[in-house]
Amino acid sequence: MGQLQHPLSIVCSESATAVIKMTPNRANASIQASLEPLFAMRPTLFIVIVLSVVFAASAYKLWSHSILLCNPTGYDPDHYLGYCQVEGYGDYEHGAFWFNLEPPAQDQARKANVLFVGDSRLQFAFSTKATNDWFASASASYYLMGFLSWENFIFAGGLLRKLSPQAEVYIINLDTFFDRSESQPAKYILHDESARDHFEAKRRWQAVHRFICNHFSIICGGNYDIFRSRRTGAYSARGVDPLGYKYYKPAPASYDQAVSQTVVKDYTETGRSFLPHLPVRPECIIFTIVPTVGTHVRTANDIAVDLGINFVTPELEGLETFDGSHLDRSSAERWSEAFLAAAGPLILRCIKDQPTASTSIPTSQNPLSSYTPERPR
Repeated sequence: MGQLQHPLSIVCSESATAVIKMTPNRANASIQASLEPLFAMRPTLFIVIVLSVVFAASAYKLWSHSILLCNPTGYDPDHYLGYCQVEGYGDYEHGAFWFNLEPPAQDQARKANVLFVGDSRLQFAFSTKATNDWFASASASYYLMGFLSWENFIFAGGLLRKLSPQAEVYIINLDTFFDRSESQPAKYILHDESARDHFEAKRRWQAVHRFICNHFSIICGGNYDIFRSRRTGAYSARGVDPLGYKYYKPAPASYDQAVSQTVVKDYTETGRSFLPHLPVRPECIIFTIVPTVGTHVRTANDIAVDLGINFVTPELEGLETFDGSHLDRSSAERWSEAFLAAAGPLILRCIKDQPTASTSIPTSQNPLSSYTPERPR
């Protein structure tokens, strides 16, 4: 038995049919005619949309991996960008020095009375007003020649050989300085033939970065970066919130009184090979170890004793690191001031004992000119 339909539905259906049958075809023809150009353009429109999406995605990827994510406000005649924390840029300072891409920086390092050598902990610890003020009052020049990535004697030794510095005093942050493994930047620079071109491109990008961000600042980010002084080598870090440290977690500095005999033995052996090539008297070499979390102060002291080198490292209380490794600004000010108060008399004695501040050892006689750092085993 068939399903009964409501009388009203039958009427509505018939009425609708009637309306459809009575509608003139002229309106449909007009609509179809107006839509035909759109239908004809559909493949072109689709291609345009796809290409726009691809371009936007590529532009975003380029932007999100580029130097544009770092803030350009640190540029000035004295400062260049040494590091930008983004995948597509990263470290520049290693190549800038090795390939002499920042000639004023090399010139200042070469002429400095006192050369600080080591890693980024040394850089943050001595990039302070206290350091600048002490050397200004002593009428002496200094240069911070530390580098990121736990840099050590392999890269430093090669760089010193290239520079032929005139320093009367060397201050070395022991930390991992005599470790026999190459850092990643050093490995790239020392063994990859394309390294120079890569770092030259990074140098050119800094001009682009500065221009674009000065005119279109809305597209530039504020990632963690480090600008470096050409005059003193000092760091100026940006993108670190001075109150909350949004990228890193602060932690108090501490001192580990245990002694690693293995480290003492290995570092002493390497030091005996490296130190004689520095063109200064042993008493004008000063070892230190910058405070961090678990500072191996006793191990460093024993290395200095075995090598017969002066060791100065004030063990201050209440020091803080901004990231669990590097001293924060106020702690660096306190510690560098205490260090220079302790080491100052020795520094001044070494400087004053020299004939003149500008006298250098000729390259042919410079012990570093014949020194080749021992490669990792």
